Amino acid sequence: MTDRLNAFVEGGEFRVDPIGAGKLDELEFVAKDLFDVAGHVTGGGNPDWMAQNEMATRHAWAVEKLLSAGAALVGKTITDEVSLGILGENAFYGTPVNSAAPDRVPGGSSSGTAAAVAGGAADFGIGTDTGGSVRVPSSFCGLYGIRPTHGRLKLDGMMPQAPSSDTTGWFARDADTFAKISSVLLEEKIEFKGLSRLIIATDAMGFADPGTAQALQTVIELVHSLAEETFEEIMAPPGISVWGRAQRTLQMAEAWNTFKPWIDETNPRFAFNVARGLLLGSMISDADLQWASLMRREVRARLSYLLTPGTVMVLPTTPFPAPMKGLPISQQNGIREIILSLCGHGGLAGFPQVNVPGASVDGAPVGLSLMAARGEDASLVALAEKIAEKK
Repeated sequence: MTDRLNAFVEGGEFRVDPIGAGKLDELEFVAKDLFDVAGHVTGGGNPDWMAQNEMATRHAWAVEKLLSAGAALVGKTITDEVSLGILGENAFYGTPVNSAAPDRVPGGSSSGTAAAVAGGAADFGIGTDTGGSVRVPSSFCGLYGIRPTHGRLKLDGMMPQAPSSDTTGWFARDADTFAKISSVLLEEKIEFKGLSRLIIATDAMGFADPGTAQALQTVIELVHSLAEETFEEIMAPPGISVWGRAQRTLQMAEAWNTFKPWIDETNPRFAFNVARGLLLGSMISDADLQWASLMRREVRARLSYLLTPGTVMVLPTTPFPAPMKGLPISQQNGIREIILSLCGHGGLAGFPQVNVPGASVDGAPVGLSLMAARGEDASLVALAEKIAEKK
């Protein structure tokens, strides 16, 4: 098969048949190349990582779970290098095609998985989200996507980056398939039981470009029509960019600690942005780490206060649609900082967040995020399914 989407790693188009039967019978999925698949090397988006690692002898937990529920795995997909990226451009393997907006990036670091699902090469796919790597490509490619409650799913066989923020997430083109996957991985029935309280995050809406905020109003109105009460609140009193800085401080320091032994031993090749990020992570001071850790406590307290049981907050998943492909590094840096600022709460607080597609700016998708209290993942999926029914 020709990889028309440039979504798969080299040699990554293969089939692993189901090992059971269940809710996912007849469905096919792809896995980001951070998940172990027995008989294959986990490449991590970097050729030196791939060359220096051995073939996996067993499947990652998420892969095993999906195969056991009747789905077939049809390949492994490109990731930004060692999952350190948010735009989806890999200097070694190229940029997967965003079929919803072919002149734009797909978003990363779960770029290949999102591209494969959006382009119809699979029914669904699994990725990872540390600082936004499922949420962002979901928005950019027009997909349903979830960052589940941190710590809820087993991460056995998933390549780590920053363990205090790492999660497994998943993508689908339609709400029904998304709900089926969610019920399997969350091990919980997906059932809409009403929405008591809706919060519109006014600072997050204002942080997004005006065109994006306007485009999302139609989807917000659908959510509003399902809620008993609707309120407007500031999500991040210290500032969304402050939350983003705290997340990046913790994430990059952890990423450096994760990859430091490998870097010390082998001096691997990296793209400039990836090398720079790891270098910055190596230089983060104890004082900055202490500040970021305190900010994490504040973020968790704030969101726990806002997101009481039965409450959902809505905000833009990304501040704008996908940027154009191939922008100069100097232009990418500012864009990356804005995107990551709006995603910072995910890794800091670990609350579940679902991207709902259905809006666009200049023909390119933008998504609306639903966020709820820890453990209310299934209620968010059910709400996303209900919104789809009302469209």
